Amino acid sequence: MNFLVTGAAGFLGSALANHLAHDGHQVRGLDDLSKGDPEMLDKSVHFTRGDVNDRPKLWTLLQDVDCVYHLAARVSVPESVLYPREYNAVNVGGTVSLMEAMRDVGVRRVVFISSGAIYGEQEEQPLHENLTPNPDSPYAVSKLSSEFYIRTIGQLWGIETVSLRVFNAYGPGQHLPPSHSPVIPNFLRQAVRDGSIVIRGDGGQTRDYVYLDDVVRAMIAASTAPSVDGQVINIGSGTETSVRRIGRMVIELIDSQAETIFNPRSNSGVARMCADLTLAKEKLGYQPQVPLDEGLRVTIEKDSRFQREKIL
Repeated sequence: MNFLVTGAAGFLGSALANHLAHDGHQVRGLDDLSKGDPEMLDKSVHFTRGDVNDRPKLWTLLQDVDCVYHLAARVSVPESVLYPREYNAVNVGGTVSLMEAMRDVGVRRVVFISSGAIYGEQEEQPLHENLTPNPDSPYAVSKLSSEFYIRTIGQLWGIETVSLRVFNAYGPGQHLPPSHSPVIPNFLRQAVRDGSIVIRGDGGQTRDYVYLDDVVRAMIAASTAPSVDGQVINIGSGTETSVRRIGRMVIELIDSQAETIFNPRSNSGVARMCADLTLAKEKLGYQPQVPLDEGLRVTIEKDSRFQREKIL
């Protein structure tokens, strides 16, 4: 098959593009490199630097494509609070531009990578797809808006669509910005340096951490799965883990002398998040295969940033 992956130089996008290329598919990648790294891509991926709002470039890249994976997005929650207009322009505007270009060229399926963040605070756990979304950041709003745009105009234009609400993905190669880094790579970075692991609140808040390879398997299944048109589907581990426990596991795995500091004045976000995977199992045959302890161990082994001998 022929695929286009937007956001191809990012954490999830590069892993997906490389996997598809290794399986013998023709893969084109598009990324503006605002955060991505083209060095993460296999040489067999045909990479183009560009913006997802660049319609002429999209028309060229979409020729003869069977399925598009749309991952291009701004993804920082704190940053979205500061720059909501940019998040709307890139995440929502870029999605609409892509759908219009797909319509013009005649591409018939898109897999959109959404986020578990759209659920926000919920009383019911685990989180299933029929819950009313309660987004609490411009980032989450932009992902929810994009879901509605993709499903609605997909139905109007005869494009098959499926949105995957990916929860807290982690693994080797995850981007580590100077501030507001994702929990797992941030904790690993501090542990390998014997630094301070800062936990917001009391650390009792839970998240659903899902290993990179499991997410890739779900994305690949979504490109050919029958009877998924218009669906939104959770992708996670189906297990909730407290931030406090993540800190303990990281320290033990690295045999670190890092100090754990609790910051009760920091906003710790929603109290609980755990994905209900019933629909993913039914529609995609999805079953997470990598438990958290194994995923953390493999991340440490494969990512040189978290190997003590490379630091000390």
